[in-house]
Parts: sequence; structure tokens; C-alpha cells
Amino acid sequence: MLLALWLGWLAPAQAQGGGAELASFGVQRSEDGLLLNYAVNFELPRGAEEALNKAVPLYFVAEAEVFRDRWYWRDKRIASAARVWRIVFQPLTFNYRVTFAGISQSFATRAEAFASIRRGANWKVAEPSQLEEGARHYVEFSFRLDTSLLPRPMQIGIASQADWALSVERTQRFD
Repeated sequence: MLLALWLGWLAPAQAQGGGAELASFGVQRSEDGLLLNYAVNFELPRGAEEALNKAVPLYFVAEAEVFRDRWYWRDKRIASAARVWRIVFQPLTFNYRVTFAGISQSFATRAEAFASIRRGANWKVAEPSQLEEGARHYVEFSFRLDTSLLPRPMQIGIASQADWALSVERTQRFD
């Protein structure tokens, strides 16, 4: 049992539905804090692709939580960060609009639009003062299609449909 848990901890990436996988993932501790780099490869599930073609906005969320190991209690969460992207097809102009942190950008093709959300470089997820010297830390990262942000009528029954599942998770230790 312990061996199975230990091997599960070391798994490179756990894809859940939709064929998502982490092409690259790295955690870098620097004088600016803890920086995260990632690249996600995925194919949009059929149901989500149909909705996007009908101008329904889709939301993608990347989340990172930083923990410090503790032997006497549950591990302490010392930092968390999240990014949310909104992508929508605009049928009148045949463009895709991606909104991130209040800034929108238009793309001529779907491939260009999704390329803008598949990668994260030097994403600061923790301040240097939050990381203790000599302590063991780890990052829990997830990237997913967030169906809870879809328009309310579409949320009914989507949670149980496999063609809306798109997520990938990774846990990485660092010192």
C-alpha cells in the first residue's frame, strides 16, 4: 500500500479525461520567489468544441498551491495562485478572443488562441519571504476546463459528461 502511494506521488502527470498532458513542468526558486513554468498539450473535448463553435465562452483555470512539509500535522499551505482564461469564438468576425486578467486579444485561428493559454512562463506563485530556508516544500499544480463558469443553463448535467472533462495535475517537490 505504501509503495503504491509513493509511486503515485512520483507520477509525472496525472491526466484526467480529455487527453490533457503536461509537455513540460518546472519549479524554479529564485531571489524573486518561486517561479513556475509549464506547457499543457490537450485536445478540446467534443462537447466543449461544439459549444465554442456556437459562441459559448469557455474558461480555463491554472492553479498552483505551495506547501511546506510538517511532521506533526497536515502540511502547511504557504501560498496559492490562480490564472483564469476566457476564450470565445466571435462568428461575425470569425475571430477567437482570449481574455486574461482583464486584457483581451483577438486571434485569427483557433490554434493561435489556444497556443496563448497552453503555456505559462515565470509565473510567480510565492514570495521569497514565504519560503523557509532548509524546509522541504512542494507545489500542487492543476490545469482544467472549468465548467462551473459556463452559462448557468449549460451547467445542468455537464459535470457527469466525460466529453467535458479536461484536466491535468502535477505535484513537484523542491528545496
